[in-house]
Amino acid sequence: MLTSTQPSSNILGTSPRLSLTAIPSPRIEKRLSHTPAVSPLPLKHRLPLQSWDSHMHVVEPQRFPVSKSAVYQPAVHTLDDALAFESTIGVENLVFVQPSIYGTDNSCLLAALVKLGPSRGRGVVVVDPDNIQTETLDEWHALGVRGLRVNLQSVGKVMEKSELEKTLRRHADIARPRNWVIELYLPLKMVPMLESIAPSLGVTLCIDHFGSPELSSLPKGSDSNPFDPYQLPGFRSVISLIQAGNTYIKVSAPYRLTGDQTQHQLKAMAHEFLTAAPDRVIYATDWPHTRFTGIDISPFTEWCLDLCEEVPGLAEKLFRRNTERMLSVSSN
Repeated sequence: MLTSTQPSSNILGTSPRLSLTAIPSPRIEKRLSHTPAVSPLPLKHRLPLQSWDSHMHVVEPQRFPVSKSAVYQPAVHTLDDALAFESTIGVENLVFVQPSIYGTDNSCLLAALVKLGPSRGRGVVVVDPDNIQTETLDEWHALGVRGLRVNLQSVGKVMEKSELEKTLRRHADIARPRNWVIELYLPLKMVPMLESIAPSLGVTLCIDHFGSPELSSLPKGSDSNPFDPYQLPGFRSVISLIQAGNTYIKVSAPYRLTGDQTQHQLKAMAHEFLTAAPDRVIYATDWPHTRFTGIDISPFTEWCLDLCEEVPGLAEKLFRRNTERMLSVSSN
């Protein structure tokens, strides 16, 4: 495996916390509570060179019809549209992730990956482990596919532990010989089940979108009374998994979880991830923000940069190096 089985070093200057009560380090808590100064440089000039958007989608329903069981009908979002968007924030490299609307038909994703090329692109596909050929998987690997996605959240599916373990083992048998990652989109309340399953899978895992917490019923927090993410069922398990060294967490798609009024909660979560395992946290936009309209991802990207500001090298990890390590990308 590319990733270490030892916990990541804590470069943020605070010891990892697994207690129910989090006490943010003063240095990083300052980043949570203050209003960032407006930089004279556009966002696209401040991201690290060769940054990655580790989770985005290309959707072309006219060329590649969506599944009959799709839970929504998407608009057209081509690779050219994606590249135009990414250029506005300074991202050069893309990870195409299979959306639920295409089921196990990865044709749209693969076409975009072929067009972009493996020097700038990687792919995470969805498969039926019982109906996929080895030759097909090897062809996809040559194109830049480096992961399998298990998506429960988009279709509202909740599994018992035995079913989740069976599902992950079937996918791990495909991922393991190719050194692929398994990306999981599931509710945070299901993550504790992974603590006993993950160590025996022999593969790298990645949890999507902050772990998909349910934030609406909890106090939002404020500058004087910070939000404690350890209140969230399953949060402590995410911390344990990313510290163990073979699981990553994506800070991505904040709009799917909360509005601007609860942004403080997500900042507190991101702070804890970066404190506990700075080598296991990756940034993503979730473009084109399916089922949402009028999304501006720039403020989220700004505060991700702001959280990294006082720690040398942390932005390089969050926006580039961690993704490259997870997806076996050669880098200078």
